[in-house]
Amino acid sequence: AGRAWGSRGMEAAAGSCRAPLPAWCGLLRGLLLAVLAAGSCQGNSVERKIYIPLNKTAPCVRLLNATHQIGCQSSISGDTGVIHVVEKEEDLNWVLADGPHPPYMILLDGSLFNRRVMLQLKGTSRVSGLAVTIAKPSPPQGFSPGLKCPNDGFGVYSKDYGPQFAHCNKTVWNPVGSGLSYEDFDFPIFLLEDANETQVIKQCYQDHNVPRDGSGPEYPLCAMQLFSHMHAVTSTVTCMRRSSLQSTFSINPEVVCDPLLDYNVWSTLQPINSSGKVDPEKEVIIVATRIDSHSFFWNIAPGAESAVSSFVTHLAAAEALHKVSDVHLLQRNIMFTFFQGETFDYIGSSRMVYDMEKDKFPLRLENIHSFVELNQVALRNDSILWMHTDPVSRMNESVEVQVRNLLGILSNSSVGASVTLQEAGYSQPLPPSSFQRFLRARHIPGVVLTDHKTAFQNRYYQSMYDTPENIRMQYPEGLSPEETLEYVTDTAKSLAEVATVVARALYRLAGGANNTSAIQADPKTVSRMLYGFLIKMNNSWFQSIIKPDIKGILGDVPQHYVAVSSPVNTTYLVQYVLANLTGTVVNLTKEECLNPEKTPSSEKEMYEYAWVQGSLDPNSTSRVPYCVRSTVHLSKALSPAFELRQWGSTEYSTWTESRWKEIRARIFLVASKELEIITLVVGIAILIFSLLATYFINAKADVLFSIPRDPGAVAY
Repeated sequence: AGRAWGSRGMEAAAGSCRAPLPAWCGLLRGLLLAVLAAGSCQGNSVERKIYIPLNKTAPCVRLLNATHQIGCQSSISGDTGVIHVVEKEEDLNWVLADGPHPPYMILLDGSLFNRRVMLQLKGTSRVSGLAVTIAKPSPPQGFSPGLKCPNDGFGVYSKDYGPQFAHCNKTVWNPVGSGLSYEDFDFPIFLLEDANETQVIKQCYQDHNVPRDGSGPEYPLCAMQLFSHMHAVTSTVTCMRRSSLQSTFSINPEVVCDPLLDYNVWSTLQPINSSGKVDPEKEVIIVATRIDSHSFFWNIAPGAESAVSSFVTHLAAAEALHKVSDVHLLQRNIMFTFFQGETFDYIGSSRMVYDMEKDKFPLRLENIHSFVELNQVALRNDSILWMHTDPVSRMNESVEVQVRNLLGILSNSSVGASVTLQEAGYSQPLPPSSFQRFLRARHIPGVVLTDHKTAFQNRYYQSMYDTPENIRMQYPEGLSPEETLEYVTDTAKSLAEVATVVARALYRLAGGANNTSAIQADPKTVSRMLYGFLIKMNNSWFQSIIKPDIKGILGDVPQHYVAVSSPVNTTYLVQYVLANLTGTVVNLTKEECLNPEKTPSSEKEMYEYAWVQGSLDPNSTSRVPYCVRSTVHLSKALSPAFELRQWGSTEYSTWTESRWKEIRARIFLVASKELEIITLVVGIAILIFSLLATYFINAKADVLFSIPRDPGAVAY
C-alpha cells in the first residue's frame, strides 16, 4: 500500500512540475524517485549483508524430569556477545576479568569443554553464550558428560534390594563422568560441526577483536547471536501440568514440553500371535540390548561403543540363529529385543515390563526362562568378555542353579573361539542394564555381557566422541562409498566372533542338541551394519531394505538420540535390518503384501509384511521391489509415568524435552554504544523531520499539486 501511494504521489508531483513552479519542486521529484527506487530493490537483502548464518550447528536444549531441569537456553530474543576465542585456559582471564566489552560469546576449544571450565563460566554475568568446537583428536584423558552412576535410582538396587550396591557404592561404572549434561545453564551453548564455519568465526575474530598493543580492540567488533529459547521450565510436573491445562481449556493449546518416547523393536525365533497371549507353560529366552545414546548436544549421539556395538552384535546373532535348520523344533522360543530410551532411566525396558504385568504384551513375566543382555562389547582387553550376574537374586537356590547353567553354556560356547568368557565375580553387582528393570519385577536368571569387569572401558560414554574411531574402526584410504560399505574391518570381525558365541549359547539354552560349529555370524553383515549405523545411513544396502515411503529417513550422519517424534531413524532401520536378516522373501504382489489380511494363507496375526524398495536393477535406474515376511514388531517405548499421569514418579522415567520456536546462530559486526546512540538520535530526528514534511505537504497539497490554468483560456 505504501509503495502504491508513493507511485501515485510521484506521478502527481511530476505532473505538477511540468508547470513553471519554484526550483524546489524538482528537488521534491528527485527525492520521491529515489525513495521509490530504494523501496523496489527486492533482490538486495539487508539482512544478508549484515549477518553470516551458521548452518551446521547443534544446540544444547532443555530436558526436564520430576524434580528439575537440565540443559541450556537463550533469552526469548536470543543472546548476543562479542566473540572471544579461548584455546587455552589463560584466555579465560580476558572473558572473566580483563575484557572491556562484556558480555562475551566464547568460541571454546573442545579440549577445554569440561566441568571445571564450564562451572567458572556459569558463575559469571560476563558470558552470554558458548560455541564449542570438536576436539581433534578426541581428548586422550576421556570425556563423558554423563553421570558417574548412570540411571541411578531407577535400576534394581535400592535401600530395599541390595543396599550395599545402591548408588554405585560397590563400583563406580563411569569414573570419567562429569555430569555436565545434567547441569542447568542459563545461556545458550552450541556445537560447531563444520570446520569451515569455525574458521570463518576465527577469521572475523582475528580481523576485529584481537587486542592491539595491550589495549582493547576498537569498534566495530565481531559478535555472535544464538537463539535457543526454551518454552518449558522447572520440571516435568510443571510443564506437563501447563500443557494439560492448555489442552483442556484452550482452543489453540500451546504445548511446552513432550515426553521422550519411541518404540521398542522385538521379534521371535518361532512366530507367535502378536495380538494374543503366549501359553503360560511356554518358556521364552529374552536377548536384549539398547539402541539409543546421548550427548551434551541435541541429536548428537553417535553411540559407537555405548549402543551400536551391542545392537549390531545382537542383530548378527539373530541372523546366525535364523539360518539354523532345526530352530522350529527348539524346546524354548527366543525373543530378540531392542530397547529405546534406556539412556533416560530405562524408558523402553520399564514400559515392556509394565505391559507384561498389565497383560498388554503377548508375553508375561512368567514366560521368561532366562535373560541375556549385550551391553558394551567392542573394547575388549585380551578378547575377554565379562559375564555379570545379580548377587542378590542368586541367593535364591533355584535362581542360582539356573544362573550357573546359563554361565556354563556361555563359557562352553566360547571354546575354540577367539572370545573368552569370564565371570565378573559373585559379589560384583550388575552394571547399568535393562535387565535390572526386569529384576525389579521378578527374580529372573540372567547375565549381562560386557567388555569391562568393573568400570567402563569406554572413556567417551554418552559423548560426541563415542565415534567409529573409539571402537577402532579403520578403513584403507581411497575406497569409494560402496567399497567402504563392503570392507570387512577388524572391528567387524571381532564383533562377529562375539555374535557367534552368543548365537551358539542361545541355541543350546533353547534346547538345541545338534553340533553348533555351523552356527556362524557373518563379518560382512556386521561390516555393513557398522558402516550404516555409524558412518553413512544413506547407503545402497539400507536403501534396498526399507519401504519406499520412508526413504527420507536416510540421513548422512547417523545419530541415536531417542527424541520426541517417533519412530526415529534408528528404530526404523533396526526394524528393517532385523526383518531383512531374519525374514523370508515371499512371492506376493505389492497389493497382497500391503494388505496381507486379504490373502488367506498370510497368517497376519503371526507375521508382519513389508514391501521394500529392493536393489537397483544393474541395467537401469529402477529398483526391483519385493515382499518380506518376518516376525519383527514394534511396541511402545513411552514411560508408564505418562500413561498413569504420574509426572512426579520415582518409579518410572519422567524425562521430557522442552519445545522451542527457533534454533539458529549467526555472526555480524557490532558498532560501539556511542555510534548506536548517534544512529538512534539521527534516525529519530529524520523521523520527526519526515513527519513535519509530510504534514506540510499534506496541508499545502492544493497549492503544491494543483494544475495551473491556461492564461489564454476563456471562461463562459
